[in-house]
Amino acid sequence: MESINNQVLSVSQLLAIKQLAIPDYQRPYRWGAKNISDLFTDLATHQDKSAYRLGSVVFHQHADIDETLDIVDGQQRTLTLMLTVKALIEVLDEERRSGKERATRFQRQDLRQQLEALKAPIHDFMAREHFPSRDSELNLRRNYLELRRLVARPEFDEQQIDFLLNRCQVVCFVLQDISEAFQFFDSQNARGRDLAPHDLLKAFHLREFAEHEASLKAEAVAHWERLPSDELANLFALYLYRVRQWAEGKSARYFGKGEVDLFKGVNLDRVGHFPYVESLRITHHFVDEYNSQYQRKIDGQRMVFPFHLDQMIINGRRFFEMAEYYQKRVAAIVAKESGPVQGQSVTLLGEALTPMACKVLSTLSSYERRHRTGDRYVRAMFDCALIFYIDKFGSQGLSLAIEKCFIWAYRCRIRQQVVQLATMDNYVLEHNLIRAIRDARLPGDLHGFPLPSMSRQENKNNRNGSEDELVGLFREMKYYE
Repeated sequence: MESINNQVLSVSQLLAIKQLAIPDYQRPYRWGAKNISDLFTDLATHQDKSAYRLGSVVFHQHADIDETLDIVDGQQRTLTLMLTVKALIEVLDEERRSGKERATRFQRQDLRQQLEALKAPIHDFMAREHFPSRDSELNLRRNYLELRRLVARPEFDEQQIDFLLNRCQVVCFVLQDISEAFQFFDSQNARGRDLAPHDLLKAFHLREFAEHEASLKAEAVAHWERLPSDELANLFALYLYRVRQWAEGKSARYFGKGEVDLFKGVNLDRVGHFPYVESLRITHHFVDEYNSQYQRKIDGQRMVFPFHLDQMIINGRRFFEMAEYYQKRVAAIVAKESGPVQGQSVTLLGEALTPMACKVLSTLSSYERRHRTGDRYVRAMFDCALIFYIDKFGSQGLSLAIEKCFIWAYRCRIRQQVVQLATMDNYVLEHNLIRAIRDARLPGDLHGFPLPSMSRQENKNNRNGSEDELVGLFREMKYYE
């Protein structure tokens, strides 16, 4: 067999390899409907490219006579590609049997020949491979049926078939020693784990830049690169992710790689003219047009895109602008919240706060137990609610919003002896002020959000029954009996 080590192979070339095998130590096949959908979205989105990399496949080559190639890394992707091509072959065979061959999408003789050539190696692979995991069998069957439906649709035409077979590529690595293969696999995955979710988003949105905006990439990424990685990680994990999830009534415990799709939206150059996109498209072009007018050189005015925490993301440049916008905005709000001294007047967003709102912020930045893990979780609830309120209503009714957010969030602290991540998440979903903010039309609509007063018997935070600064503030605000 000709060496494929360090070679770039097309999907057709990969699946034509007769020595492919799945070793017994491989984990079960777990790809699901979301992975299938992502694959076909990629095919439709990138089919105008001369080549598109799907990733890498790592093999361990046995030294025996048949030179079996065990797939050490890339099993999920390879099996899914094999199922896709198998489904295409079945569609071709069915149309031939029904006498529709001349009217099908398979009018290109080269594509028909490629599929015919792949029939035997794929059939042989399926015949000799046995999957001990019941999960693998169920997922393979389910995904094959879904792929069978997808490739039979008329929009999956010859152009996409050609793109899949000949221009979608993988990089192959072949290692002779099994320990070397696993070491290589571990190093590849270790590098993957080093990529934080926000790094993955950066890579995605750089690819989504419009071609005519290529010159703006460096400028858009400059602010991103200047920020410490921990600061970006906190921006997304503690604020942007939680607000977006809680506003939809969904859990927001951990922002990992599996959740990055929440910050992938629409590419305005590629998405169709659907009604839901038009307001974004109009705003996007209007802001650019306004800022490019010669009058701006005279009046010095510049319009910022009107971002909202729960809106659809515009891929590419606007994503980086959004991250910069909220990094500055969140940092300014949190700094103001944490800074006031008891008795000192506070201005937030140009709004002079009431004495009670000032006292709330002062207490939160100074009470003795504020550094406990549970108290930090509760503070995160308060911050998210207030940031979301300001994002929607600005400074209007801000003092009352601060009081409302405080009573809502710290009621959880006083009622719980221990506050964990799950405690915080469950509390928000059961008493969802953030969703109420999303649904409100006017600041006054939040007056109707129920915040019952508490009794001494409900205070589980201080087991000795003493009152701390938080309880004293609740009592002063008439929420503690």
